[in-house]
Amino acid sequence: MPHAPYDAIVLGAGGVGSAAMWQLARRGLRVLGIDRFAPPHGEGSSHGQTRIIRQAYFEHADYVPLLLESYRLWEELEELTGQQLKVETGLLEVGPRDGIVVPGVLAAARQHGLAVEELAAAEIESRWPGFRLPENQSPDVSGVFESRAGYLKVEECVAACLAAAQRHGAELLTNVEVHDWQAGEDVTVRTSAGDFRANRLVITAGAWAGPLLHNLGVPLEVRRKPLMWYEPRDTASSTSVTSAANGFPCFLFELPHGIFYGFPAVDERGLKAAEHSGGEPVADPRAVDRQLHAVDQQRVDGFLHQYIPSVRTPCRDHAVCLYTMSPDEHFLVDRHPDDPRVVFAAGLSGHGFKFTPVLGQALAELATEGVTGQPTAFLSLGRF
Repeated sequence: MPHAPYDAIVLGAGGVGSAAMWQLARRGLRVLGIDRFAPPHGEGSSHGQTRIIRQAYFEHADYVPLLLESYRLWEELEELTGQQLKVETGLLEVGPRDGIVVPGVLAAARQHGLAVEELAAAEIESRWPGFRLPENQSPDVSGVFESRAGYLKVEECVAACLAAAQRHGAELLTNVEVHDWQAGEDVTVRTSAGDFRANRLVITAGAWAGPLLHNLGVPLEVRRKPLMWYEPRDTASSTSVTSAANGFPCFLFELPHGIFYGFPAVDERGLKAAEHSGGEPVADPRAVDRQLHAVDQQRVDGFLHQYIPSVRTPCRDHAVCLYTMSPDEHFLVDRHPDDPRVVFAAGLSGHGFKFTPVLGQALAELATEGVTGQPTAFLSLGRF
């Protein structure tokens, strides 16, 4: 016999799932979150110490209103928990003047009245001595600096959302595998710990979302993405030219051979860098290879040798996270076409963590009211 029904069950309690639990529970609903592991954990996408947060969004200007609300919700969560979750180090984005990143940032900033600063190569090197822009490329390259950007403390963010949800009475079931779900009089979720019933279901399963949303007809590809940490050449990371304490910003470079990004050294672990483009497809997220491959390291090392030579290579530490890619690399946020009691967020495509509180809010509204006040229409299933 299934367990007593809940008002809402959330499948996956990482970034978006933990935020959805918080938003549902604060509305007075009886909420159950179920996760295959024990969040915050390092098995999916919501880990790795830091995630970039920014407002002048080159990928699509329609994300900006969601980001402004996300900033507000992160700050509300900081106030509730007494923790600093968001650190505004600023973000330097560099690329060709006719590329995707720099023109996209400038267009989003113009459309939404955001403050960004345009910088030539020489100005970048003068302002942040840790960067080098090769002379043979600098005439074709420019930069934009967004001072309100920075990073989120990813594991602390997930823990804070879960704690806020649990303060409102939400329950969290960990180390439990979800087999499938079925909609009838209630929505029933079959798991390794038994069956659970609810009036509503929220699917936020990250790399495990594909099988749970297979009947949407939209493929979700999981990719393996290594993250690497590097020791500064000059001195201890706390006084390095690449440290956050010395004003070194987060960064993103659009280059002919890929997009690379990273974070200043925020502790003794050092500067963090990774490649945003590419990625090896993963057939089964449970069996992802978490070793560091030579080809992954060589690409990031090569980027650092050329553009941030003030760190030592090879890396001193690494982790592997997972991107879940939609066909157009934009999110999927909607109600399920087979049953409006089921809502989902999937395919965050490697740029979703900064949005997690506003996506949690949108999902809570979709689940309880059938519509959301958040401008997510451009992320709906209908575009496919």
